Amino acid sequence: MSDIIKPARPASRRLLSSLGGLLAVAVLAVAANVLAERLLPRARLDLTEQRLYTLADGTRQVLSGLKDPITLRLFYSRRLGSQVPVFGAYADRVREMLQEYASVSGGKLKLEYLDPEPFSETEDRALAYGIQGVPIDQSGEQVYFGLAGTNLLDDERVVPFFQPDRERFLEYDLTRLVYELSNPRRPVMGTLSALPLNGDPRAMMMRVPGAGQPYAVINQLRQFFTVKDVAPNTQVIDPDIQVLMVVQPQGLSDATLYAIDQFVMRGGKLFMMTDPHSEGQATRPGPTGQPPADTSSDANRLLNAWGIETPTDKVVLDLRGAWRVRAAPADRVQAVDYLAWYNVTGDSLNHGDVATADLQQVTFASAGEVRKLAGAAIEMTPLLTSSDRSMLIDAAALKQNPNPSQILAGFKADGQRHVLMARARGILNSAFPEGPPPLAEGAEPRPADFPAHLARSDGPANLVVANDTDIIEDRFWVRTQDFFGQQVATPTSDNGALVANLADTLAGGDALIGLRSRGESLRPFGLVDDIRRGAEANYRQTEQALTQRLEATERRLRELRQGTAAPGERNQAQNAVITPEQRAEIDRARAEIVATRAQLRGVQLELRRDIEGLETRLRILNIALVPALLTLFAIGLSVLRLRRRSAARA
Repeated sequence: MSDIIKPARPASRRLLSSLGGLLAVAVLAVAANVLAERLLPRARLDLTEQRLYTLADGTRQVLSGLKDPITLRLFYSRRLGSQVPVFGAYADRVREMLQEYASVSGGKLKLEYLDPEPFSETEDRALAYGIQGVPIDQSGEQVYFGLAGTNLLDDERVVPFFQPDRERFLEYDLTRLVYELSNPRRPVMGTLSALPLNGDPRAMMMRVPGAGQPYAVINQLRQFFTVKDVAPNTQVIDPDIQVLMVVQPQGLSDATLYAIDQFVMRGGKLFMMTDPHSEGQATRPGPTGQPPADTSSDANRLLNAWGIETPTDKVVLDLRGAWRVRAAPADRVQAVDYLAWYNVTGDSLNHGDVATADLQQVTFASAGEVRKLAGAAIEMTPLLTSSDRSMLIDAAALKQNPNPSQILAGFKADGQRHVLMARARGILNSAFPEGPPPLAEGAEPRPADFPAHLARSDGPANLVVANDTDIIEDRFWVRTQDFFGQQVATPTSDNGALVANLADTLAGGDALIGLRSRGESLRPFGLVDDIRRGAEANYRQTEQALTQRLEATERRLRELRQGTAAPGERNQAQNAVITPEQRAEIDRARAEIVATRAQLRGVQLELRRDIEGLETRLRILNIALVPALLTLFAIGLSVLRLRRRSAARA
């Protein structure tokens, strides 16, 4: 019996079958995208290393809590991105972040993208909002890259210009803007202090120039907060107060300490500043006309119960950043480093926290350290620390006529970094577990609406603790001058900005406090940078050797041209006829100079060529790798199908 031969498929039918398959795949892809858009509108997959596009819980809390619509208008000049590609890439990052905000807000956040072209109504609108224009070239044309936000009450908040070097805090800046628009009321800040933060009437009556004025930091805080004084004998903190700043707490009664304790238990934000030795109080006359004998302060009744300690018997000395002060009259030197007064800079600043990230230096004077008690459950994050060239000294040594020379002579660094200011967060137990303390004899009775006792904080408490009050003393961070009858304050340190930043984050609640710096979307080639650094190091060594040889050859050439005559005979030597031997030596020196310079150019050329070649290969690899893998996968799948068909036919 003869074999049955199956008729071959016509070529036209195979072509139609293939086209039909491709069409079916295209329809399936479109359908999948449509279904995903409708059924999974918020689904995102963030594959970046530092989760750049994953919003923090605090941001989601702010966006999900929006009650009224907010409109964000991004003013971005496309010419800026075309002329400066870095800004173009950053603009894409800002747009993608705003789209993520709008997606999470559930329709409460509306976005508008505007290109303010020169002399257009859009440019006038940007300027009216306060968006900052910058010139792009010599023609004077302005470009814009800012954000304006408005709510239903026509309140406005603006980011005048997005700077790429602040990309780490992009989420914080955007979330803060949205938060302020959703909470337009000005935050209220309370101050409780033994220092005359709001001015000293007695000093003003004495008409001492500059004396008796409010602290510069208080004037600065009034620009952003409604500042209220809290009486030192208060029994209840005003419920309107969101942030309480306690500075130099001295002689506070148990009733007042209980009021602070319950303020924190109810969710209030506390900024506590104690001090082992207040330089400001030591130089300010008291009621008797003399400075007080006790210049230390503590809140150990509260802080110890919460797992924090601020010792009052030790002061932190720091050799790095120490101030130069006038030496004692008996010393021969005119100035000496006073290790108790110093500027905290560099790695002593926590650049991962929003409040301290952009600061350059903060000045401390006779500061103590902040410590976490052993076994405490509270989470403590250092904000400012001393350098490793620091040590502890008895506070008593600084209170009575300290000798800077003797302190410097006895200094011996302990190699530790001592915490000067820290954030603390966690569930806290009340320092008064048994309830309100009994009132002192003669004290006013408790008000009728006295709040119920809380033995435990209502959620994680947030507070900032510093063991120095002199960070707000004017003389340590600001210089005030009279300018035609007007007092002009010029900061010399970032103390004022630090206090304002901390108060700002505390007033923003847990949503803003929890935000930290993020990574940057502009990622360099790490491998290329490592190779460049290694190659450049080798190049510098070769360059140095060749440069030394070049200088020696040029020096020998000058000597040959000038001759070796004595100085008095130099002119005659220059006019003398050069011998053939000298001419040959000069020619050899010139040839060596040319060769050496050629070697220098060759080394630099090879360095640049290697780096550019590696960058090109990496870019090609990054661009072509995914398509190449897909192509190989498709080819492999086709080969597998052909083999299966051949096997089926056999």
